[in-house]
Amino acid sequence: MQYFPYDPALVFVAALEAPTNDAILSLQLQDDGLTHLRRAGRVTLTIGGTVATLTVFWVTGYGGGLFLPFRDASSGKQTYGGGRYLLDTIKHADLGGNDGRLILDFNYAYNPSCAYDSRWHCPLAPQENWLAMPILAGEMDYSPNPAH
Repeated sequence: MQYFPYDPALVFVAALEAPTNDAILSLQLQDDGLTHLRRAGRVTLTIGGTVATLTVFWVTGYGGGLFLPFRDASSGKQTYGGGRYLLDTIKHADLGGNDGRLILDFNYAYNPSCAYDSRWHCPLAPQENWLAMPILAGEMDYSPNPAH
């Protein structure tokens, strides 16, 4: 696995704002069946001078927990095409927070399991979490061929 150099400018402490739409997002996963994600809130960040808003989800089944998938302008180029995960409390990918604020460190962004093997099926970032700017932090695209 390869990672971008650590960038302290991509660490945020962000307030979890109430969602503008708390509808359930249902995703059909081949082996796991229907997975339901409830919009738990939104975070607004300024990344490289551009304001971006991301939806934070609550996984209603499996093990519960907060989940923040995202896709950015590096997806399909330097990073996995389907996007990456920033926060997944089920897998203990959580830097904590308090007073309704989350610590979001893009240097810890990582690929979903499906980036490593096509037999895995993962919930990918919905379009509301697609960022126009590249996030050159965290895990890079994986290839079993080092020449990739």
